[in-house]
Amino acid sequence: MTQEERKIKLKHYLKAYEEVTELLREIPKDVWKYKPDKNKWSIHEIIIHLADSEVNAYQRCRKIIAEPGSTIFFYDQDKWAQNLDYHKQSTNDALELFRILRKITYELLDTLPENIWSNSVFHSDGSEWSLDKWLDIYEYHITGHIEQMRRNYFEWRRIAYI
Repeated sequence: MTQEERKIKLKHYLKAYEEVTELLREIPKDVWKYKPDKNKWSIHEIIIHLADSEVNAYQRCRKIIAEPGSTIFFYDQDKWAQNLDYHKQSTNDALELFRILRKITYELLDTLPENIWSNSVFHSDGSEWSLDKWLDIYEYHITGHIEQMRRNYFEWRRIAYI
């Protein structure tokens, strides 16, 4: 990845919080706990997941920078949602945690020397993660969940108006 491509990805990575909160302002809070299916997440659960995912991203990023060649580990996001009872957790706190972790990580990455971007670690799934791969994954991650929240809202609206 070139420095210019990376700068564009980093700016999009930083804007994720704004994109999420902008969408959430359009969706009534009473819709946030609607589950389109028992095996799918509600908007509330997605918000808590964003914070948990960001905590993992924060730690993984730092591990790549500080401990190249080490191992990062898989976490089962569905077990986290179920066993941590996401519906009992505060979406406000989760969004604030997501915001601050994104900001701190962006500030770190935006100032890294070029040679650090070649650092990599091994994932417990057997793959190798460079810092650029990490950025690709987490820069796009939120886009997928924004679409998931939109689908939930549209599904709720479709059912509510039948």
